Amino acid sequence: MVKHQPLQVYERQLCLSCLTGIYGCRWKRYQRSHDDTTKWEFLWSVILFFTFFLLLVWFYFWWEAHNDYNEFNWFLYNRSGEWSDGTIPILASTAAGFTYIAFLMILALCHIAVGVSVALLTTAIGFISVNQTWEEEWAVIPVSLQATGPFLHLGALVAVTALAWLVAGQVARAEKKRFQVVVLLLYLSVLLGLYLVPLSITSPCIMDHAHLAPRPDVIGHQGAPMLAPENTVLSFQRALQMNVSGLEADVTISFDGVPFLMRDRDLRRTTDVGKLFPDRQRDDASFFNWTDLRSLNAGRWFLKDDPYWTVGSMSQREIGLAGNQSVCRLEQLLRFAMSQNRTVVFNLRRPPYGHPCHDSWINDTLEVIRLSGIPQHLVMWTPDWNRGQVRRVAPGLQQTSVEKQPLRTLRQQGISRLMLRYSQASPHDIREFSRSNLSVTLYTVNDPWLFSVLWCSGVSSVSSEAPNILKKVPYPIWLMSPDEYCLIWVAADVISFTIVIGIFVLQKWRMSGIRSYNPEQIMLSAAVGRSGRDVNIMKEKLIFSGQSQ
Repeated sequence: MVKHQPLQVYERQLCLSCLTGIYGCRWKRYQRSHDDTTKWEFLWSVILFFTFFLLLVWFYFWWEAHNDYNEFNWFLYNRSGEWSDGTIPILASTAAGFTYIAFLMILALCHIAVGVSVALLTTAIGFISVNQTWEEEWAVIPVSLQATGPFLHLGALVAVTALAWLVAGQVARAEKKRFQVVVLLLYLSVLLGLYLVPLSITSPCIMDHAHLAPRPDVIGHQGAPMLAPENTVLSFQRALQMNVSGLEADVTISFDGVPFLMRDRDLRRTTDVGKLFPDRQRDDASFFNWTDLRSLNAGRWFLKDDPYWTVGSMSQREIGLAGNQSVCRLEQLLRFAMSQNRTVVFNLRRPPYGHPCHDSWINDTLEVIRLSGIPQHLVMWTPDWNRGQVRRVAPGLQQTSVEKQPLRTLRQQGISRLMLRYSQASPHDIREFSRSNLSVTLYTVNDPWLFSVLWCSGVSSVSSEAPNILKKVPYPIWLMSPDEYCLIWVAADVISFTIVIGIFVLQKWRMSGIRSYNPEQIMLSAAVGRSGRDVNIMKEKLIFSGQSQ
């Protein structure tokens, strides 16, 4: 009787055997048998793929959010009261998790269930946290796709084309016709979708070179805070060295009615108030009089915290200047901008209830503008409070709205400029505003890729904390005509399709030899062979016994 056992075929696949041994501790020849994958193993493979793509989106989000890291840290400071770079632990954990899951994807080992669960759980918690605390930042993804979309498409096409080797192998080895059809249809659907994705890709950088708008003007937000302490005279001087067209600051009014520059509601982060006034360090900055504010140091914190990791590249003279900065008055900024013929835009914060200037804050600020002697056309006025009165008192100010409103409403309010977050204005919006003679300034633009996209969109100016970086961008990072992109698209699709067809043919040819074996015939042949050898042995024994007799 012949005992039937599953046919086991051993192949010389050294790379696959090595990868299996690394995580599975199975240092044997690669053994291919009947499919014994359990439902649990299949479930964990699905979870592994889902976790990988979730981490991929999470990693992409934080990669593209680099432009707004300082905004995120400032947001955390307002929540916790302590300044720290909150992006470091997030980036470290994201890089570690993505690397680990990507490694598992390469090895395709589904028995690492605990690691997959931890990565999936932490990533899901991260998504929920960002959605609750920094929801507006999700808008960076559609904006970034305008810059990366064509290249992500090509990368995905290369990856799915390479995946054809595994898919073709599974289809060729599968015993069930239904499984072959499902896998093949699923793969071809994804591939066809990728071939047609460029029909939905829109990017302002896909345009004729002749239609490129002039380079946007750069406004130094808080001066050049990467090179000097923010909102100080030194920071504005550094910004002018970077060829900015204007200066932007955050303005608060002191208890005795002096407008001064301060971004935070209190003075702890950017001054030594804890040393001079320890009992008042958590008080609102507007409840300090100018005499007390003038006595504070507004530069040592920059050298100590090094918020942009730039202190190490500064000379001793620059370090000395940065460490001796003081709180700056609005009048100082206006006179400095006037001397350089630069535009000034400031965000004015209304003093809280109980402050002597709570009701007169607009008039107090207008009076400072008048006394500084700066031409009114150099000042961009952003507060929406009593715009009609402001236009009567100072008709030459550039009325600037920080809210996106219908064109009719903007005209009724006498608005001539818009200042919006970069995610609030699409290329279509920018073109519409330009046709209506409304200049658009977008903030806060620090990364070259974002500056390039907005440049191609036709924006007139941007507000930046990194004018030193944008100065090094004399031309968009990439720009191609629609014909050039169409040629790349068609060529990539044709090459991919040709490679996929070749891979499927090759895998079919490789597996045809293995599938031609019949397990029943092999086992029967082996049994017949053993029976023949037994008969020959018995004959030899009989002959030997006859001779001996």
